[in-house]
Amino acid sequence: MTTDRRDHRRAVALLCFCALCWSLAGVFTRLLWQTRGFEITFWRSFFCAVGVLAALAWQQRGNPLRPVLAMGLPGLVAGTMWGAMFICFMLALTLTSVANTLLMGSLTPLIAAPLGFLVLRERVGRSTWLAIAAALGGVWWMVRDGVSAEGLSGMLIALGVPAAAAVNIVILRRMHARVDLAPSVLIGALLSALVTLPLALPFGTSPHDLAILALLGFVQLALPCMLMVQVAAHLSAQEISLIGLLEVVLGPLWAWLGAGEAIGAATLQGGALVLAALVANELAAGRRPAISSA
Repeated sequence: MTTDRRDHRRAVALLCFCALCWSLAGVFTRLLWQTRGFEITFWRSFFCAVGVLAALAWQQRGNPLRPVLAMGLPGLVAGTMWGAMFICFMLALTLTSVANTLLMGSLTPLIAAPLGFLVLRERVGRSTWLAIAAALGGVWWMVRDGVSAEGLSGMLIALGVPAAAAVNIVILRRMHARVDLAPSVLIGALLSALVTLPLALPFGTSPHDLAILALLGFVQLALPCMLMVQVAAHLSAQEISLIGLLEVVLGPLWAWLGAGEAIGAATLQGGALVLAALVANELAAGRRPAISSA
């Protein structure tokens, strides 16, 4: 079974929407009054789990555990990867700079492209490699002033984010025709909440912060992560990871619009380079053979 151009365009649009949702994390956390650190991660993961559980209950008419159990081992592995991404990102931020964390996180296409070829036999063309190089260069230009050799342990932990993301993308691509892996987001959220609970105590969250954290869990995690599982059938591994970089580009814009945070020239220049790379890659994708979704 192959993906036609209409399905491909729809998948690209949905994944762009997912990246937009993911990019809201920065501006939402800046609106918090007092909640910090692992308490943010715990509540965000908790509300993500609640959101996914509610969606599954609605889809399954009150029996949300049925699709969770039906996933089997692939779902458990995918859920572990989701959990690793949620945990490693927050832990890295406590040990190294935001710039270092974002730079490490942007390496997902560099890992997903060869992994997709080895496991899925998805060829990576020259234009895609050029797009990956340009996008990574754009991210580096955006954060270069804050990048340093300090916090090496945090950078190594941050590397777990793109590694887990790449593995997860490949699992979603490989298993989508056999099993619905959307419930794996629930496993990842529960794992993240359980791991960060001891680090989050004692709770000091105000009702104002709790409302924002609920939005983070529902809108910034649960909704886009479940949608990403669905679009994986129609996009290659390298395409998914490249479009995901829109999160890095949009994040500063939301922080500027919603929290009045200044945007430097390097951020705009690097973001423009990332966008150009993504557009060029999609234009090139329009001339390639249809993607197999089987």
